[in-house]
Amino acid sequence: MNRDPAPHHPLVQRLIDARHITDTLFSTVKPEYLYERPIRERHRIVFYIGHLEAFDRNLFDERLCSLPAFDAALDTLFAFGIDPVDGGLPTDVPADWPSLESVRAYGQQAREQIDRQLAALHVDGQPQGNGAQTGSAGQLLNVAIEHRLMHAETLAYMLHQLPLAQKIAPPGDGQDPGSRYRQSVRADRVSDVDHAPMVTVPAGCAVLGMARESGRFGWDNEFGELHVDVPAFEIDRYMVTNGAYLEFVMAGGYRQRGWWKDKDWVWKESVQIAQPAGWSQREGDGEWLLRTMFDEIPLPLDWPVYVSHAEASAYARWAGKALPTEAQWQRAAHGTPHAASGNFDFRHWDPQAVDAHPDNVSAFGVEGQFGNGWEWTSTLFDALPGFEAFPFYLGYSANFFDGQHYVLKGGSARTAQCMLRPEFRNWFQPHYQYVYAGFRCVRG
Repeated sequence: MNRDPAPHHPLVQRLIDARHITDTLFSTVKPEYLYERPIRERHRIVFYIGHLEAFDRNLFDERLCSLPAFDAALDTLFAFGIDPVDGGLPTDVPADWPSLESVRAYGQQAREQIDRQLAALHVDGQPQGNGAQTGSAGQLLNVAIEHRLMHAETLAYMLHQLPLAQKIAPPGDGQDPGSRYRQSVRADRVSDVDHAPMVTVPAGCAVLGMARESGRFGWDNEFGELHVDVPAFEIDRYMVTNGAYLEFVMAGGYRQRGWWKDKDWVWKESVQIAQPAGWSQREGDGEWLLRTMFDEIPLPLDWPVYVSHAEASAYARWAGKALPTEAQWQRAAHGTPHAASGNFDFRHWDPQAVDAHPDNVSAFGVEGQFGNGWEWTSTLFDALPGFEAFPFYLGYSANFFDGQHYVLKGGSARTAQCMLRPEFRNWFQPHYQYVYAGFRCVRG
């Protein structure tokens, strides 16, 4: 799609920049594979090309400006991009979808229609455009921006699962895995791993969410400031690494029933999981490998391991520890600089060493909580006090207050910087392996 016209407000510029990020992401897939479904629970890739534009059109129409329908059928077809919540799987085939030319033409026309209106739109003078006021131009634009940036990340999860031959690697992102990552990790040998030290977080208050009076933008589940008294505890200074998790794998962690919750064991056995998604062993020498976005490399021992909540929980029990609650994680993050260095905001495609950014550190010495991988908590996703669903997006959060989703905090290499705010709450089901998510453990 063509680049959009010059904007008249910072929020409009941010929307244009977000479009460029998603356009670039789709360009990494060879066109003949845009009707693939890399993750069985998700839509085909082509759906999201239309969905991002339909979402903006449907959101803005009659709220921000008048956008007369030019293809009501595609508005409806591309309206909702949520994973199935009832355990069902999509059953469509590629022939059920419009042609790629039709989808792209729809998206281009939607953008042009929106941009004609945005060029004349008045947004109040603040850069955030009064982002907390329900139905304000600032709030609606922020919703469109962050919705698109969320998809830029979750689409990366999907595209990561595509065979390497179906993708086009862009020019290098400047990340050199380094000689440490090229060492051989064979089945009969685990290299020495420096077990991450734990740091003590003193008793104190953790603040979840934020007050509506703050005037800042947030999603509906972020509002309702909750103060939680947290007893003192210990937490891993760094995220659990591939090297540490490999010890669990080689100690038979996936074969020993005692480390797994009942539902997690049934899931693991039913889909025959024996190691994290993306890990494999080369025949012959047994070397452990990791599939990155555009390559397959020897397993980097000091990168964070990416696993499902079920796998993280099993490791924590094996280690004699636990996953942190949302309040413990938030307490541990206290004092982290707002603009800390780190691996986030689409700077790289893959993780880095867990100790790569020592400036990304909390007041208690906990490193790397923002970027490089979301972090699972033991807290089920639920509403904060006084929850009010967005009237224009009623199911965004409320549909997932079902006792089946766990809160994640932090962010990954593919998380936009605007969503690294401490109040942001991510959530996924415990058996979804494809999130760029790791964990750290707590004790006490």
